[in-house]
Amino acid sequence: MTKVEIDPFTLEVLKNRLASIADDMALTVARTARSFIVKEALDYSTALFGANSEFIAQGTCLPLHLGSMPSALAAVLAYFGDDMAPGDVFALNDPYDGGTHLPDIIAVMPVFKDDALIGYSSCIAHQIDMGGRVPGSMSCDSTEIYQEGLRLPPLRLYKAGVPDETVFRIIERNVRVPETVLGDIRSQIAACRIGERGLIELVDRYGKSGFEQYCHALLDYTERRTRAEIEKLPDGDYSFADYLDSDGIEPGLITIQVKITVAGDDMTIDFEGTSGQVRGAINSVHSFTSSAAWACIRSVFDLNIPNNAGYFRPIKILTPERSIVNPSPPAAVAARGLTADRVADAVFGALAQLAPDKVPACGPHAPDTTVSFGGYHADGKPFVYLEGLVGSWGGGPDRDGMDASTGTIVNYSNTPAEMLEVDQPLMIERYGLVPDTGGPGKYRGGLAVVRHIRFLADEAVLQVRTDRHRNAPYGLNGGAKGSHSRLVLKRAEGADEEFFQPFLATVYKGDMLEVNLPSGGGFGDPMDREPGDVLRDVMEGKVSIAHAAEAYGVVINDAGASVMQAETEALRASR
Repeated sequence: MTKVEIDPFTLEVLKNRLASIADDMALTVARTARSFIVKEALDYSTALFGANSEFIAQGTCLPLHLGSMPSALAAVLAYFGDDMAPGDVFALNDPYDGGTHLPDIIAVMPVFKDDALIGYSSCIAHQIDMGGRVPGSMSCDSTEIYQEGLRLPPLRLYKAGVPDETVFRIIERNVRVPETVLGDIRSQIAACRIGERGLIELVDRYGKSGFEQYCHALLDYTERRTRAEIEKLPDGDYSFADYLDSDGIEPGLITIQVKITVAGDDMTIDFEGTSGQVRGAINSVHSFTSSAAWACIRSVFDLNIPNNAGYFRPIKILTPERSIVNPSPPAAVAARGLTADRVADAVFGALAQLAPDKVPACGPHAPDTTVSFGGYHADGKPFVYLEGLVGSWGGGPDRDGMDASTGTIVNYSNTPAEMLEVDQPLMIERYGLVPDTGGPGKYRGGLAVVRHIRFLADEAVLQVRTDRHRNAPYGLNGGAKGSHSRLVLKRAEGADEEFFQPFLATVYKGDMLEVNLPSGGGFGDPMDREPGDVLRDVMEGKVSIAHAAEAYGVVINDAGASVMQAETEALRASR
């Protein structure tokens, strides 16, 4: 191999070109996918790997997928090794063999130039259904993975450009909406082909040896940048714990315990002390837990650091075996996103001690509440609706929490109500913000989001993944907690049922699910909030006059138009 002198300008061009290719892959999925969970909510990611299987770029999708696809490629290579050829495509979804949960199918395409392997192109996407006992394949009350749907070990989906019709027929016969699922899988393959084309263009430009050496240099550069960020943090151990209400089957809080250790330019994230694996389907496999933790750390580092394997090198993730963050089969994992969200909350709680000027108070970092709804139309045609409901951020060190915004470790987009109502037998009757719910603080937490879903099908199965009914999002630096979740199923005949944990129910035409998501926690002492900011909240309808006085010690006149200065000073002094 001829040694190439690494030019920093060329390295920068290559870094940006790799990211651009991964983004082009992501845009391909957005333009060609069929399900709303993929093309609207953007629950997918794209990635590129070098010939040595090291991760070299990720598209602009879900940070939560940052560490998921490398484990999938490793599983494919463990099965197939060198038995790969141009035009081959491999796929899997088994969480105990490279995947995360069954709805996430990961496609991997080896890329060749003149019969020489030059890299891999990959795409992960959440399928709206993978079979199993409940529509949407994400029921929290499953107790083993065999109940959750079709389980695919690493397999060859295409051979030399020709699809394996047997595999496609198996998938078609095991999912409720095969046209949608197979369409989304083909969308993933189209994205992989865009990645293939981009990698070949780079090798044409730099040569195989030159491209590989620049990729090595890029990963080394990322490692140096990451270590430099770690070195800025104070050495020591920083611990935090957060809790899940229950697993939906057995009562009792579930602990997510984390300790972040910084030693020079190395970091260890240790989950020792976390609860053991549970019966309900909220267990999170090691690769997904690690991915959530890496995404949290990534969010407080310099945003210009590339997303590649060099970032992983200085950060070690430790998860106890047979725990909820590293279960053993056949533990159920369909709703593992709930645990990943709480993993993020615990990691951010520890990070707040390390970087208090960067970490906001707690808010939903990924959807705590996910709703799936499935059944059959009068003509027998099946339907499946699946949506992760995004909440609001916690207050930050220098600003209020954002209202109704995608979480920190996901990049979900809102699916417009009008599109849902055209596509599914339901109606969104209310979608808005709840006044007086943001955690009080110098910087207020974002408000709770309310969503009312009216079901129009004659009969369907409703499954809701939910949490934060007992353990509200935490505040920081003296800020108060946010508000709790609230779920009420209003029956058309008049009865109301309130739920405090994940549940499964049969719903009928006219029934309505009322969802109040948790709000963000506050940051800083509420008595330090500028009275003018409280007045603005009152004028915008986010805070009532009574709540302004009770939570912030700010007295607003009856017209809600001005701060009563003397009364405010007296009230705050009395506190």
